Amino acid sequence: MKSLLLIATLAMVTLSTGAIAHGEKPHARKFSALQLSEEHAFGKAGDPKKVSRTITFNMSDNMRFDPSLITVKQGETIRFVAKNNGRIMHELVIGTMKELKAHAEQMKKFPGMEHDDPYMAHVAPGKTEEIIWQFTKAGDFDFACLIAGHFEAGMVGKIKVAAR
Repeated sequence: MKSLLLIATLAMVTLSTGAIAHGEKPHARKFSALQLSEEHAFGKAGDPKKVSRTITFNMSDNMRFDPSLITVKQGETIRFVAKNNGRIMHELVIGTMKELKAHAEQMKKFPGMEHDDPYMAHVAPGKTEEIIWQFTKAGDFDFACLIAGHFEAGMVGKIKVAAR
């Protein structure tokens, strides 16, 4: 039993070493094969060659996204362009509300938390980042800025995925 716990712990540490810390410096968005193939309740990383359309999110220091509601079709691959028009760091994270709330709580406890996944874009002031995402399942999903205090201030939005 102890060896199983040790193996599980080592696997978690090993898988998390490719993370990139929050910071002001831009970084190259490179993901592992596992990250690119992993299926989530809200979809999976999309193929840049199969983008259906582009949606630009404007983020501002008034703690809002514009637009805050989007509709896509199941199976559609979207290029999200996250544009930070503010003077402070913002991010765009796609997920379920349950996952976003849990992550927001972790961000409050560990504001320098290291992470980088295909469904996240950490955007410095005046910069843009992209997420390419395929919505494989119909349903209502969410997006938010999870930097401490931003989520709580209402920096959230809704993605409605219509069934084929």
